Amino acid sequence: MNIKVVLLTGDTRATAEAIADQLGIVQVYADLLPEHKTSFIAEQVRKGRTVAMLGDGINDAPALSEASVGVAMGAGTDVARESADVVLIGNDLAKFAETVRIARNCRRIILQNFYGTLIVDTVGIGLAAVGLLNPLLATFIHVTSELAFILNSTRLLAPREKGEVAGSRKVPVQV
Repeated sequence: MNIKVVLLTGDTRATAEAIADQLGIVQVYADLLPEHKTSFIAEQVRKGRTVAMLGDGINDAPALSEASVGVAMGAGTDVARESADVVLIGNDLAKFAETVRIARNCRRIILQNFYGTLIVDTVGIGLAAVGLLNPLLATFIHVTSELAFILNSTRLLAPREKGEVAGSRKVPVQV
């Protein structure tokens, strides 16, 4: 996803490196106090980087609030959840990666719709200004293009499972 991952932890170096090896993280800083994490995050933000800090403990709260986006794990402390911009339900880090993927997809589709609308409307205004487009045809083109952009936005909807009917819900059944 072209995201640089850095592990900042108060845990021992041996523990941090073992976790980093399992996750494929190259850059590891261990034995850190909360103020060290906060200063590292602040330095990255000062360099103009967009920084997402994920944390779950009291000692992560200052760094969570310093980051561009603070992300607290749902099973973490109340202080961490209050300091963060986003709270993930549970402790599954894969949910963060999925959230970033969805956000990037959403942004891409919004920009497609925005620039598409600008292009269609600009061309329409130009053609109407020189008399090549009558009002009825301009209205048809405008409505058709808006419908196309609305349909483009439907790509953001969650895919249905096979056999699921629109508006239906799965209800758990106890046996």
